[in-house]
Amino acid sequence: MLLKWKKWPLQKSPRFYLGLGVVTVTLVTSAAHVLGIAPLKELSRHTAALIPLGKTALHSTQPVNFRNWGLANHFKSHISAVDAWKIEQGSRDIIVAVIDTGVDASHSALSANMWRDPKITDKKVFGWNFVSNEPNPVDDHGHGTHVAGIIGAIAQPQVGISGVAQKVSIMAVKYYSEKNPGSVNLANTVKAINYAVDHGARIINYSGGGPEFSEEEYLAIRRAEDKGVLFVSAAGNERQNTDKVENYYYPAAYGLSNILSVAATDMENKLLASSNWGKKKIEVAAPGEGIFSTLPNGRYGSMTGTSQATAFVTGLAALLLAKNPALTPQELKALIMSSVDKVPELSDRLVTGGRINAYAALIQLEKMKPALANSAVAESSPQRVARKPVSIAESKAAPQAIRSQ
Repeated sequence: MLLKWKKWPLQKSPRFYLGLGVVTVTLVTSAAHVLGIAPLKELSRHTAALIPLGKTALHSTQPVNFRNWGLANHFKSHISAVDAWKIEQGSRDIIVAVIDTGVDASHSALSANMWRDPKITDKKVFGWNFVSNEPNPVDDHGHGTHVAGIIGAIAQPQVGISGVAQKVSIMAVKYYSEKNPGSVNLANTVKAINYAVDHGARIINYSGGGPEFSEEEYLAIRRAEDKGVLFVSAAGNERQNTDKVENYYYPAAYGLSNILSVAATDMENKLLASSNWGKKKIEVAAPGEGIFSTLPNGRYGSMTGTSQATAFVTGLAALLLAKNPALTPQELKALIMSSVDKVPELSDRLVTGGRINAYAALIQLEKMKPALANSAVAESSPQRVARKPVSIAESKAAPQAIRSQ
């Protein structure tokens, strides 16, 4: 049955409101509703856009109807995932840390792709909860499970869902609690980044952020850079140009060579109304409106924001690493950035002026020489320079709005 339809209002991100912006959640609990048997008027236009793809993509004997239009649609505003899967579907040797609200590790679309800590043999540990300081973070919010599904849900033809990487190891690391002030969520973010690096993550997905500089966070991401970890970060949902000092959005604005910042587009290839942008600060875009994915307690539903767009890019990076595990973060960035589909509206909004294309990135990988990758990053990425904190006076948000709920 259709459970509920809810919208959260757009709000200035106080540090670590997850960059949600305007979020529409459509919850469904049965395959019948997922496949569109429920009245379409009850669903958003994107969740109702079912795309028959045939048996090639998911090795099914029946046509597959994808609810996630970012994977395939008739408007050619998707990431070319179906063609990409003919080259690479992913590998569970690639560990992706989802630093978020936790993940429902028992979800049928996620359980097979959850990471397990190899150092702990007496029980299954799939991550850490820095809110309560214990293993195996349960998702009591929904955001983390939704992001994880976009990155790496297993292919479920009967539901019409798949992650960008159909095989991957998802490490759940929880930093966020609605009950905690922003300063605590920020401190937990730093712990979460270090945990991911120490436990073998090759990619960190961070679908969150805020307007404050944090030296501790900067140093943690720089440590990840030194360890060869790609950090995929949301551009934020404040509808503003983050090239302006007063609009800097962190972690995306730190300028480290391993950070790949992501804006969001809609099905019509337009920058999402709530998405931040920046010709110097934000590098690529990905689908972010009404994205269908997993939710806690075995459910599925849609969310909107740069959080969702970030997960698409992380999934693509996981595919590239599965194809060539030797790739550095800088090489991954070069591949993803140089293979985008150019979009006229994005030409003066993003570094690349385009939306990611998974198939083009994999094709380029097959032809690429390491020297070319390093050269591309040198030309397109900012130098690593420590930034001074953005003072409260420089921020548009009041001090109370930044640091408290």
